[in-house]
Amino acid sequence: MISNIFGKTKPINFIIICSFLFVLYWFVNFVVYDKSYLPEELIFQLLVLSVLLFSIFVADFILQRNKVTSPNSFGILFYGLLTLVFSETLTDNKAIFCSLFLLLALRRIISIRSLKSIKLKIFDATLWIMVASLFYEWAVLYLLLVFAAIYIYEPKNIRNWLVPLTSIFAVFMVAYGMLVLTNNTDFLMHHYQFTFEFNKVYFSSWGNSTKLVIYILSILLVSVFAFLKLGKAGLGQIVTMRLVGFAFVIGLIVKVLNSTEGSYPIMITFFPAVVFVTNYVEAIKKANIKEIILMISVVLPFLVFFTEVALK
Repeated sequence: MISNIFGKTKPINFIIICSFLFVLYWFVNFVVYDKSYLPEELIFQLLVLSVLLFSIFVADFILQRNKVTSPNSFGILFYGLLTLVFSETLTDNKAIFCSLFLLLALRRIISIRSLKSIKLKIFDATLWIMVASLFYEWAVLYLLLVFAAIYIYEPKNIRNWLVPLTSIFAVFMVAYGMLVLTNNTDFLMHHYQFTFEFNKVYFSSWGNSTKLVIYILSILLVSVFAFLKLGKAGLGQIVTMRLVGFAFVIGLIVKVLNSTEGSYPIMITFFPAVVFVTNYVEAIKKANIKEIILMISVVLPFLVFFTEVALK
């Protein structure tokens, strides 16, 4: 049943996932975390929700346009389920904004493999990463992904290595200009301090640590199956998966470095995770086994979510 619905790209699938996230967002904020908002704050939260829903479309666009997965809607399904598992991310506006801009950056990085307009794509990717870093300063680590793409695709052109510097300069100039207008010129200095304070409360929690460890191990396991599946695929597809894997590792590092209370940047790892899980599911040939795995994939996140709600 699940494979019949999400096994193809249909508009109804977007309606299902977006409606689910819409309900989940307000339920988590108002019921689980018992938050309240003033009218003007509520308008901003609607903007945050819009960004979250738009991220679903961006993620699907990357998957389909770059043929990272087969034409289906499993990607957006797993994106929604991961959001359910880590529902605390819905209370972190920075995580939602940062995730969107990193998705836009990944879109440009993955498309470099066409070897067309490489410098423009490098500039755009760097720009989006720097914008993402305005929400989480450690997101600048994703610049390593840009340089990795340059090294893989066109390392001998020295101008490619200089393009990120021009993009970084452009972002800081625009940001500083806006800060001057708002009389907040100290923001950049205070924001980019790159401090690290290990959140013992979060990681010592049995529920949080167990969920995170199982998530990481599960993605690492399915990534192995995904790479085995791509063993006979073209070199371009394998390189793309390596970049996606690198993005996942960077996301985990950013998660650890931004582990302060109220910060849940684990959302930035959702897209790489979705790529590996979707490729794993696609590799399953037997329809009944695929359906069982999909059912388990849907049921478990709901069990995790309602268990956490019951224990709060």
